[in-house]
Formats: sequence, C-alpha cells, structure tokens
Amino acid sequence: MERPPYFVLACVPFRRSLPSFLALYVAFLFPFALPSAGVAQTAPPFSRAQWIAPPDGPQKDRGIDYFRRILTETQPPAKLQVHVSADARFLLYVNGAFAGEGPAHSDLAHWKYETFDLAPYLRKGENVIAAVVWNLGVDAAAATVSSRTAFLMESADPADSTLDTNDAWEVEPATGREPISLDYSKVLLGYYAAPPGERIDGTRYDWQWSTSGAAVGAWKHAASIGTPAPFGKQNGATIWALQPDTLPPMERSPVAFGKIVRSDGFTHKDIPAHTHAHILFDRGALTTAYPAFTFSGGRGATIRATYAEALLDGQNRKGNRNEIAGRHILGVADEFTTDGGDHRTFTPLEWRAWRYLELDIATAGTPLHLDDATATFTAFPFHLAGSFQSEDPELSRIWQTSWLTARLDAHDTYMDTPYWERLQYVGDTRLQALISYSLAGDDRLARQAIDAIDHSRTADGLTQSRYPSNLPQIIPPFSLLWIGMVHDFWMYRDDPSYVQSHLPGVETVLRWHLAHQRPDGLLGTMPWWNFGDWSKGFHFGVPPQDPDGGSSLLTLQFIEALRNAAHMETPLGQPAIAALYQEAADRAANALRTKCWNGSLGLIADTPAQNHYSQQANALAVWLHVVPPGSERAVMQTVLRFDDPAYLQAHPGVPFSTASYYFRFYLARGLEAAGLSDRYLDTLGPWRQMIALGLSTWAEEPEPTRSDSHAWSAHPAYDMLRLVAGISPAEPGFATVLIEPHPGTLKAFSAKYPHPRGEIAVTYRQSELTDRFEIAMPRTLAGVFRWQGKTYALRQGAQTFDIPRSKER
Repeated sequence: MERPPYFVLACVPFRRSLPSFLALYVAFLFPFALPSAGVAQTAPPFSRAQWIAPPDGPQKDRGIDYFRRILTETQPPAKLQVHVSADARFLLYVNGAFAGEGPAHSDLAHWKYETFDLAPYLRKGENVIAAVVWNLGVDAAAATVSSRTAFLMESADPADSTLDTNDAWEVEPATGREPISLDYSKVLLGYYAAPPGERIDGTRYDWQWSTSGAAVGAWKHAASIGTPAPFGKQNGATIWALQPDTLPPMERSPVAFGKIVRSDGFTHKDIPAHTHAHILFDRGALTTAYPAFTFSGGRGATIRATYAEALLDGQNRKGNRNEIAGRHILGVADEFTTDGGDHRTFTPLEWRAWRYLELDIATAGTPLHLDDATATFTAFPFHLAGSFQSEDPELSRIWQTSWLTARLDAHDTYMDTPYWERLQYVGDTRLQALISYSLAGDDRLARQAIDAIDHSRTADGLTQSRYPSNLPQIIPPFSLLWIGMVHDFWMYRDDPSYVQSHLPGVETVLRWHLAHQRPDGLLGTMPWWNFGDWSKGFHFGVPPQDPDGGSSLLTLQFIEALRNAAHMETPLGQPAIAALYQEAADRAANALRTKCWNGSLGLIADTPAQNHYSQQANALAVWLHVVPPGSERAVMQTVLRFDDPAYLQAHPGVPFSTASYYFRFYLARGLEAAGLSDRYLDTLGPWRQMIALGLSTWAEEPEPTRSDSHAWSAHPAYDMLRLVAGISPAEPGFATVLIEPHPGTLKAFSAKYPHPRGEIAVTYRQSELTDRFEIAMPRTLAGVFRWQGKTYALRQGAQTFDIPRSKER
C-alpha cells in the first residue's frame, strides 16, 4: 500500500531546535505546541490594576458604558504614561479632549493593549479621565472578537497607582446611545459585515460625561472582575491574554466634508420648525472618517445621516458615480435626536465610509440651526514614498486611485472593503502587503496580518480565510496564499528570524494539503470553500472540478505554496522537508502537463476532463513554468485573447473564464514569466473603464458591483513599479535588486521605489536613436540592470545608460 505524502512529511525531523525524535513527536501529534509565531514572549506590565465592568449592566449582551476617574493635579506632570485596553473597543478622553483609541482588532488569545501619554491633556486642578466602552454583542461587526464588556487601565509608573482601574473608578450606562439593529445585508442589497448604524438621543444623553466630575447622571462605582492575564501567564484569572499593540496610532486628520449638491427645506444652515429637509453632500471621492454634526436649538428634531459609496437610479444601479439627478441614496445610517441645547455635536463611535452623505432632517416645534459638519479622516498612517509618472495622464489617475484604495482599506488591520465588510481576507491582504512594501516602504501592518492569520489556525492545521473574525470561514487555497505572504515578506524584508518563526505554521498548512494530494499528483476533492476567483464558470467562486477533484487552478496554487515553502526551508529550516515539498510540487506539475495540457488549443485545461479553460489556470501555469517548456509566450498570447469575441467565435462550444480584477494580479505574473511585460499596460482597460464611470476607488468587480472600494483591485500601482519600472528583489531580503524596465508604448517615465536601504530612482527617456536610463541606487545596495537581453552591473549612486535603440522597438 502506497504511503500518503503527509506520512512521509511526518517522518522528517520537524525542527532543528529540538532533539529529532521529540521534534517529530511534538510536531506530528501536537502541531501547535511550539511557541506562537511572530510574538515576543514578554509579559505585559499589568500587576496592580483590575479589569472593571458595570456592577449591574449587561455582561455579554450589547452595552455602551462610560468609565471615569477624577484626578487632581497641583502641578501636571511632564509625563503620565498609561496602558489601556477594553472589550470590545474604547475611546479615551481627558477633560473632553480625545486622547486615544483601541484596542487594535485581535482575538482573545492575543488581546491588545495601547499605551498613551496623558500629560499633554492635563491641567491644574480637577481632571476627568474618561472612556466610552462599547460591546455590541450580536450587532457587532464580523471583525470584532469579544468576550464581555470590560475596561482596563494601569499607570506605567510602578510607583503611581492613581489611575489603575479598580472599584474606585465610576461607571454609568451611555443612556441615549445604542446600535441600530437591522438585517443590513437585506436592506443594502448585498453582503454586509461592518459595524451597524448608531442612534443617539440627545434628550437622554449625558453631555458632560467626559468633561465634568459632577455627580450628575447615573454614576456608580465600577465592579472589579479579575486581574489582567498577560500573554503566556499560567492560570490567568481573566480571558484576555494581553499583548502590547505594536502598531502606531491610526491617523486622525481633518478632511473635506463635501459640498452641498442638492437640498430642500434648508436655507443658510437654518431649518424652520415643522419642516422636513434633505441635504445631500458629495465629497467627490470616497473617504474613511469620523463625521461630526453640530446643531443648536430645535429640540425634538430628528436627523438621519446616510452614508453611501454611490447614488442609485430607479433600478438600484450605480452607473456613473458622478451623476446626481434622478438618483437616491441607500446606505448605512446614523440617527440623532436633538435636545435643544446650543452647539451639540453628534458623532458615531465607529468611523464611516462615504462619498455621498445625506442628512434627512425633520424639525419639531422650534427651528434647528446646523452650526457645522466636519470630518476627521482615519486610516493606518501610511506615507506615500514611491512614485510613478509618465506622459499618460490616465496612468497617473490609476496610480493615485490605487493608492487611495489601498489607504482606505488599511486601518489596524488590512480590510477587503471599508464600507461592506472590514475583514482581513488573505487573498486581498497578500496584494495589500506588496503595495505597502513597494509604495510606502512599510511592513508594520503586513507583520500584523501574517501574525493574525497564523493565529487563526484551526485544529487540522488550516488558517482561516479572514482574521480576526467572530464568524469562522475556511478557504483552503487562502491558507496556501498565506504561505505566499510569508514568502513575499522574505523576499522584500531582511528578517529571516521572523520568517523562520512562521515555518511551523507553513508546515501544518502543507501537511493538510499533502493529505489531499492524489496519487497522480493533482489535488483531490477537499472540504470547505475552495474559492479561486469570482468568474463566469466558477460556481460561487470555486473553479471547475471533476467528480474526484483534479482542479488545475487549485493544484497550481498548491505548487506555488510548495515551491515557496521549499525556498524558505532550504536555508532557514529543514532541507529534507524542502526536498519533500519540491518532490510533491514536481509530481503535481507533471500531472498537469500529462492530464490537463491540450496541445491543439495550446492551453492548460481546468480539469483532466478538458472541458473548461480559464485565464486563471493558464496564467498560473505560465508563471510557475508548468506548461511545456518554450510554450509560455504562446500560452499567454492566447490567454490575452479570451476577451476577444473573434477568438471565442473561432472556438464554439469551448467554455472560457476570464480573470477578475483581483486575479489580474496573477495574470500580470504570467506576462512577466512569459517575457511579455511590455504588454502589461495594455491590460489596464478595466481600470480605465472604472475611471470613466467616475469611481474614486477601485471596485470589487465589473458592473453591477457591490463594493466601490476593494483592496484586491489596487495592484496596478504595484506593477507600475515592478513591471513598468522593472524594480524587484533579486534575492531574499531584497539584498540585491533587479531593474528590468518594460515601458511598452511609453516614451518616458520616472519612478521612485522605497527600498529599506534608501530610495531607488529610475528615469527613462526614449529618443529616435537611443533609450536612456538614469538610475540612482542607495548606498550599500548592489544589483543589475537588464535591457533587451543584456545585463549591466549597478553600483551605488547615480549612473546613466544610453543604449542604441533596436529595430524591434
């Protein structure tokens, strides 16, 4: 009886750091007994404070509460550092001024705490340290993991326990504040998993909760519910395993609210009594921000603020995003009721995503004045360090729109869409991390993502498809793409110990897939959701399969993961494991050539039955050099014709599937492997069409699309640097660089790339006789420049290459 491949893997010594037999035993029977990958084994500083909660409020049900401590200072200190956490989220204020937020999204086994310096907000005399804490229970966003309502604060100074949370703190329910509980997916006509809208009743609201220590309201002493449990602590008394948040604070900066483009019942910010008014604002571009609406007077008026990516026509179609006439708004909404006071500011606890915002206002017996409407932008604090410019102004639009999309889809985690889901999916996140390395020169959020997905691992070794999440979802191919994320990090960042810490997780993913590899080398049928791409002919995203499996696309993703893992294992782990991976990859590749290659069409079929073909499978087969040697160029030329009606008419009865916006990233990898990168710019037609439709960020899929801001569509900016400017790592850790430009039809371009050692700059100018390249390299970085099949050594500093133009160009 033939041994299944996973048995062979189990017989290889698992980690060099353990005795061979013990390592084998631990790895095979208890694959998660090794130290958590990517996490420093250091104890948080909590030793005095207690987790606190309302003494008589809901525990695991939804609740919003205010916590406060009054601090009297005769002379404010120069520094007052505190560590703060909560379940599920908090906003911290000192004397009414915003001081911080958190905790960063995570899970109970890796719960985050934040650190703030409160000194800049303190004054002589009485100071109010206050936090609003919310736990929305069943109404919470899918990305929110929670146990029960709780709050925690401790001074970083071991000699100062004044602000440590205990029963000396006070708490009151946030009366007048509640989530709007709806079936948002049904109301919004699309899958929705982001935070709900919020209702604030100003007639019941405590307007002084963060500014006054007076005994008004329903303040009570908080209840202590247990001592904090640092990550790794034995027999912790509370469920949150605390770790410091390694991310920087999210950006908060003023941003334009938008201009009024339609209104009725509204004149110069005044709405008369007994009036129903509508005010529609258009920002011109999507944002992620905290809106704030300030009103005076108008007791009993109701305001509904609706947020949307686009307006809809009578058939609920988006169409051109700039069109307003005859269109209506449908979206997540907040609701406010005014108490008649002056300068009352309403803002939701959660940030909102919108381009269009409509205020629907109904006044009661007194007029209402709109004092102001402002917005505070928030996102991960990326800074654009890369650049790409050319004579084609539309390419600049594509670059800018890709960057805006990437920014709005990055907060304390990456997310697929800031409006609809806010979930960190592996397929999207892999591309987002590459954008972060290449455009921002920043790997901080990518590390968070790699760690989080590793922490999501289930008992059988697979990672979850998205994490953190309170709704588990398993997509086995996304576990393979997570291995790709680890490998990408290895190529772009010089931190081998970090990569090595994730190899145990890589091994568990591949062990599971090796158990599903058929004797012929292809992957068999697999449980869970084997999503490949949103494409015609892929049932609910799953590529075609025969009754016994044999999907070429899934097998190709398996091959990529095996090769990536072997590439990392050889220098960082176990060469014997690397050899096993390579053998499994070779068997899978040989099976694809033998069973799925159709010589008459010159394509890889989607299954051995050879009754369906896709751009997805063929692009991967070319990228991974699985097609017969020498056929790569011809295959990709054929693949590019899948959108050509003439080609389809010439092959009646042959089903073809084309790549989505997302999978066109891998289509570009096929072009690169086939030596056709000069055709990359020709493939940007879908992005040019989105610009023509007025989108300010990239859509999830072609019309009709649910989401107008989807991170997986932002990859053209990455490939402007990698393919057009030709800048890519030549070795792991980006130790050396390869610059191999492919300007296509461009006659000039300039690009800058933020390498960890400094900026790489490439400028191209085409003249009648020569191609001129001006390249500037940072100190200590070596590399090669390749053009028209010739290779030139690169040195640090500036250098110029004037190369006679070939007849082909």
